Amino acid sequence: MNGDVSREAVQLAFRSSKVTAAVLLRALRVGYRLCKNKIIEKSCHPVGQQSVKKLIRQGQGVSSMDVSDESIRTFKRIANKYGMDFAIVKDKTGDNPKYTIFFKAKDADAISQVMKEYSAKLVKKKQRAEKPSVLEKLRHFKAFIAQLPQKALHKRRERAR
Repeated sequence: MNGDVSREAVQLAFRSSKVTAAVLLRALRVGYRLCKNKIIEKSCHPVGQQSVKKLIRQGQGVSSMDVSDESIRTFKRIANKYGMDFAIVKDKTGDNPKYTIFFKAKDADAISQVMKEYSAKLVKKKQRAEKPSVLEKLRHFKAFIAQLPQKALHKRRERAR
């Protein structure tokens, strides 16, 4: 939460001869009302993951995409990196839960970049899963060497006279 608070800032200016608690409270109330009435729209709309309702309320069109269960976390990281607004909905009807991701259609460039990086990470993850580990290879070679017939070496020393 601390990271979210540090990224957002609202500038509020007011005139007063003396700054008192009452004047400051009045200024904050006016600022809150302006934000609530969406006069200051940039600082009011949420960024990143949010509910579908909030995403649709922004009125910029919504697109969707299906994602598997194990890669949801990867998608969240990449989408937050590019500052994309998105909402995740879990579909519980089938045996394997599927996730549908809704995002603003306006962010076409950000979406394409996120999808490119996301697919590259998934491909890399699959390649890593298919590749045998070094320890597995070592165990295989140990077993192979153990099966080879061993030569019996007997050394004899002969004394030369």
